[in-house]
Amino acid sequence: MWFFSCPSLVSEESISLVLGLTFELNKHKMALPTVTTDDILQTNGNTIKLSANDSVVEKVSDLSRYGNPALKATVDHQISLNEAPIEEPGPGQVLLHIKATGICGSDIHFWKSGRIGSLVFEGDCILGHEAAGIVLKCGPDVQEFRPGDRVAVEPGVPCGSCFLCRAGRYNLCEAVEFAGVYPYNGTLQRFKVHPARWLYKLPDNVSFAEGALLEPLSVVMHGIATAPLSLGRPALICGAGPIGLLALASARASGANPIVITDLEPKRLAFAKSYVPACQTYQIRKDWDARQNAEGIRQLFGETEYEAPDTVLECTGVESSICTAAFAARRGGTVCVIGVGREIMNNLPFMHLSLAEINLKFINRYRDTWPAGISAVSGGVLNVKPLISHTFPLEKARDALELCSDVSQGSIKVQVVDEVEVRI
Repeated sequence: MWFFSCPSLVSEESISLVLGLTFELNKHKMALPTVTTDDILQTNGNTIKLSANDSVVEKVSDLSRYGNPALKATVDHQISLNEAPIEEPGPGQVLLHIKATGICGSDIHFWKSGRIGSLVFEGDCILGHEAAGIVLKCGPDVQEFRPGDRVAVEPGVPCGSCFLCRAGRYNLCEAVEFAGVYPYNGTLQRFKVHPARWLYKLPDNVSFAEGALLEPLSVVMHGIATAPLSLGRPALICGAGPIGLLALASARASGANPIVITDLEPKRLAFAKSYVPACQTYQIRKDWDARQNAEGIRQLFGETEYEAPDTVLECTGVESSICTAAFAARRGGTVCVIGVGREIMNNLPFMHLSLAEINLKFINRYRDTWPAGISAVSGGVLNVKPLISHTFPLEKARDALELCSDVSQGSIKVQVVDEVEVRI
């Protein structure tokens, strides 16, 4: 349950809210000249009742009784659950109770190696960036949210003033403050402050778990927009991890056909087939080189060059897979590398890409994707819930990362959730 503050006033009569929620006030025949919705109790269902005996906690420091456990990665490649300070929201900010955070491959990279390309952990930092939660308190000048709102978090906060931000390409901002990337603390903690501008309200039919999956879905959506996909045209998805599976579902929803997805692991391919039955699967052969595997993939599409995939979404970032994607693509086609790989790759088939005029494209995160993602999930265009294979409580966040880092465990999307009830 949640206690939260709201600015409006209500009387002792039953009233109906715009959201269809009802205040049951007839139980509160107490001597109160005016009862504000500062005293609202929201349950897990759709009924909201006044609790006039509970007062509003105006200071964030009063939340200290709940603690703020946070999972940190250290410069010496350790992870530990420690108490973190609870921040007061400043102008334009809100304080969130993070209800769900998905574990991303980048979290594992930062923990194990301390860097991804030029992004280096030079100190301790709280991990996590795939998140959804509930607004607890609004800072000054925040008008679009109120305590109790359920929201998804866009984790990157760009500068807003560079030429890229002004052009709308804020995902390329060099000064971006990205949650979970040193020195900016992430969402694997109970309470986090975040700018209201980078939050999005969740409809009632979208859970916190689905809200957290909007971040990896956004990566896929930006990749599809960059490639792009075409209705009725063949598409190849390389990699059946969480990003690849979201790309598979999105490609199907976008009308691509036929669709083939590849992976090394037969269990992941079996899941992909059950998730999107219309797809075909191809298990990469380790004893074949990139060109041989590409020929095997092409045979699933047809015998002619025209039938080969004109769009390839490469979702692993592995050099050999990118090479396979290049050889599998139709002449004049596009390979969009969505996966994060090594800093330098020296073995890409340059002359094949050149002679076949294959467009090799890349993406960096996303921009302006959350509203469309929310629409797709809430409208039933995409069903992302089957991807959640494991769930851990916040207190066992370390176990979540350890399981996710062990490929033999067969996890798909691991999430950390916090079921603690918070009063403010």
